[in-house]
This record gives sequence, structure tokens and C-alpha cells, in this order.
Amino acid sequence: MPTDRESRQKLGQEARLKKREEKLRRKEEKVARKAAKQEARRNRPPSVLLQEFWNLPNMLTLARIFAIPLFVWLLYDGDPWYSVMAASVFTIAAVTDVVDGFLARRWNMITVTGKLLDPMADKLIVAAALIMMVRLGRVPAWIVIVLLSREFIVNGLRQVAASEGLVIAAGQEGKWKTALQLAGIVALCIHYTHPVFLLVSTWDVNFNVVGKVLIYLSTFFSALSAGTYFQAFLKRLGQRGLTEHKSA
Repeated sequence: MPTDRESRQKLGQEARLKKREEKLRRKEEKVARKAAKQEARRNRPPSVLLQEFWNLPNMLTLARIFAIPLFVWLLYDGDPWYSVMAASVFTIAAVTDVVDGFLARRWNMITVTGKLLDPMADKLIVAAALIMMVRLGRVPAWIVIVLLSREFIVNGLRQVAASEGLVIAAGQEGKWKTALQLAGIVALCIHYTHPVFLLVSTWDVNFNVVGKVLIYLSTFFSALSAGTYFQAFLKRLGQRGLTEHKSA
């Protein structure tokens, strides 16, 4: 007959064997769960936001945002040739703004992500450019304050109008403001006097003077467009209130 010591040894071996088997079973279950999660992740369709994000118009918009640090770096010390390169980066960013909007409409790729990123990219690079102009002393600070304040005011009015179900189209003044502002920033980026071929001869053009004139004109149209937009907002709001009063 087996002794008590042998019985205890046998029971201990059986316990260790069961423990080892249990540990192996848990490890196999963990590996199986991990594999199942990976398979489900591979088979899961991409989210709507991700589907909207990965298209060419949105990629161009992101490129404008990622170009801002490069633009600031080129413009930081005010070097003449780096200033020309910074103007080139800003010009390319302005062109891609037109291109991505055209492609989004042409290919029916207007997305919620694009509606968020596109105006944000425009305002970020313009704000960065204007702030750098003040730092380099190429434009007065009050001009930048007026231009940026106008953007905050108009954006606030647009949000209020959207929440009230009002759609107010951009006026011609706003388009002139944008065109003059972009051209003025490009000229201010170049800043220095460079020879430019104009029609029949080469002339030395002081780009700082040209840029300041364009920015001053842009500021005038900026204030004018803000007033026009505010007036249109109040008019549409009054028309809606009158319609609701008649319906009641």
C-alpha cells in the first residue's frame, strides 16, 4: 500500500499538472481572443469620418496647414531670398485653396471634414503671415488687429446665422478683400526691391510699398464687407421675424 508521503507526492504532481494545463489553456484563450480582435479590426469597415478624410481635396487642405511652419521658418529672419521663397510657399497655398474647392465640387467630395478644415487652414496661414509681418515691421500692428477682428466678428455672425437657419451669401466686398489681402501678403513677404519685367521694360519694384497699399485697400474692403454682412444679417433676421408674426 502506498504510504502517506507517496500519496501527498502524487497529489502534488497532479495539482502541478492541472495548474500547468490551466495556465496553458488561459494562454491559448488569450492568443485566440487577440487573433479574433485583429481579424475583426481588419474586417471592420472604416469610419465615415476616416472615409471623408482620405481624399485629394482634404489632403491639399492638410498640406496648407503643414506648410505653415515652413512658411514661418523661411520668413523668420527676413532674409531677401528666403522672403521670396516664403512668398512662393504662400502663393502655392493660395492656389491649392482654389484647387481643392474646385476638385471637391467637381468630384462631389464635399465633406464635413473639408468644411471644417478648409476655412481653418485659410485663416491659420493668413493669421501666421500677418503676425510675421508685424514682427518684421513690414505692416502696422493696428492693420492686423482690424483684419483679424473682422474675421472673428464675421465668423461669429455666421455661426449665429447658421443656428437661426439663415443663409447669407458672401458679398462682392468680401471677395475683393480676400484677393487684395492675399496679393498684399505675397508682396509684403517679398518686401525688398527687385527688378521686374513689366510689359516693355524692367523696373525696380519696391514690394513693401506695393504690399502696404494692397493691405490698406484690403482693410478698407474688410471693414466694408463686415458692415454689409452685419446689415444683411439684421435684414434677414427682421424678415424672418415679420414672416413668423404674419403666420401667427
